Amino acid sequence: MKKETIAIDTPFERRDAFGALSMPVYNSVAYEFDNANDMADAFTGRVVAPDYSRTQNPTVTNLERRVMALTGAKAVTALNSGMAAISNTIIALTAAGKNIVTSRHMFGNTYDLLANTLKRFGVEARFCDLTDISDVERNVDANTCCIFFEIITNPQMEVADISKLAAVARKNNIPLVADTTTIPFTMFSVHDLGADIEIVSSTKYLSGGATSLGGLIIDYGTFPDFNKRIKGEMLFNFGAYMTPQVAYLQTLGLETLSARYHVQASNALTLAKRLHDTEGIKSVNYVGLDDNPFHELAQKQFGPTAGAMVCIDLESQEACFRMLNNLKLVHRATNLFDSRTLAIHPYSTIYGNFTTEQRAAMDVHDTTIRLSVGLEDAGDIYDDIVQALRKA
Repeated sequence: MKKETIAIDTPFERRDAFGALSMPVYNSVAYEFDNANDMADAFTGRVVAPDYSRTQNPTVTNLERRVMALTGAKAVTALNSGMAAISNTIIALTAAGKNIVTSRHMFGNTYDLLANTLKRFGVEARFCDLTDISDVERNVDANTCCIFFEIITNPQMEVADISKLAAVARKNNIPLVADTTTIPFTMFSVHDLGADIEIVSSTKYLSGGATSLGGLIIDYGTFPDFNKRIKGEMLFNFGAYMTPQVAYLQTLGLETLSARYHVQASNALTLAKRLHDTEGIKSVNYVGLDDNPFHELAQKQFGPTAGAMVCIDLESQEACFRMLNNLKLVHRATNLFDSRTLAIHPYSTIYGNFTTEQRAAMDVHDTTIRLSVGLEDAGDIYDDIVQALRKA
């Protein structure tokens, strides 16, 4: 079956008692067992059955199973945010004295986790140019626990060659961990390109219009001990498992993901092309544009669509603020891939507490506005941006 069908028609693990077509929300913490032996088997993992909703819940399991069916993964773990998925993955892989090879081009909180939070626990983040494989190879050593990257960096929109990163990872017997939030996993297979572990902020495309926070750890089984640690340690000791209410909303979102994504990606490309020649805009950064330096590689890796994040640069921070303040249709808000089009000035918000030097090293500029393109008519979005630029 095609992925659009799988997203909707993956059967339940167990038939619902009342024949419900949508998985019910199991607002239950505890589950009763017929006897002590069955209870012991469930708690020790000898059988797959919910024992306590902090680590397993039927509604959440249903979402996990659908994602497994769509990706071919060996295991999927649903958590309560994208950052929870990142932090649980990294902590499961690392230990004091280890290092993580990554890039300075990434989302602000991910950078802060790797550069500062984990540093207090004796884990080193080695920042290098992931588009330069020789630089990656120089940074990997016997204490490297993984290579971590974003497939299209936020907001720099850099694209690394995944197959080349995978070759370095395989040579050193370490996992390649990919944050694929910017392009849905229904559009391409990051595992086919060589990634071992996939992380998704399901808050974004999957939630169906920013209905809920969530994150997914998608494990392709190439490092078997990883899933044992996630399921047998991280879930129990960190308590970040997704709630059933969120899993229900995100399962509904998964069913319409393909339809929504194609509209958003089409809108983004249309908008990027029109903004490219618009007075008042210095540059447009979108890998879907033919003249983008990462266009060819992005199409090779992710297919013909390029996501719904577009970045534009104006003359100054002041010009960015004036434009943002004059928007009428586009919303001044954070988040990505909402049904609504959103605009934000990353330099003063997401990266607002970083030093000037840190922002410069991360290539986060005060002239950049990040747009998350929604489902509205592309012409209406463009018209709003143009009127805001004229007033600015």
